[in-house]
Parts: sequence; C-alpha cells; structure tokens
Amino acid sequence: MTSLHPSEDILVDARGHRCPVPTLRLRKALEAAAPGARVRLLADDPMARIDVPHFAAEAGARILTRQEVDGGFSFLVEKP
Repeated sequence: MTSLHPSEDILVDARGHRCPVPTLRLRKALEAAAPGARVRLLADDPMARIDVPHFAAEAGARILTRQEVDGGFSFLVEKP
C-alpha cells in the first residue's frame, strides 16, 4: 500500500492476491484515510468484481470508477 501526496489518490496494489485480500487491503486503506479521500485499488482476482462493490456498499463508500485494465480491475473508491 502506497500513500501519495495528500491531494492525490491512495494506491493499493493487490494484484496477485486472491479474495478476500484485495478487499481487506481496501478496507485498511479506507480506515486510515481522511474523510473524502480516494483510494485506487488494483486487483486481478475475478471475485474482486463482486466483492469490492459489495464491501463499498456496506462501508458507505462510493465507487467513483471501475475499469477493466491489464487483465484485472481498477476501482476508485471515495471514503465517506
């Protein structure tokens, strides 16, 4: 997990890990972030397509973008 300059997104690269690891890393990053912060999650486990939106809805976080990139997924999630 890498935190960038405060005005930039927090990057969580969970490629190569199977669920629930990507979702757990996203949760940890959101817990540590300030309200309104944006976390970009990169994951290549096909289950992330289902698990990340489900987690975001439960956490009250908002998925700003979701894209398929380089054989995986990129989610931009905003902390409430």
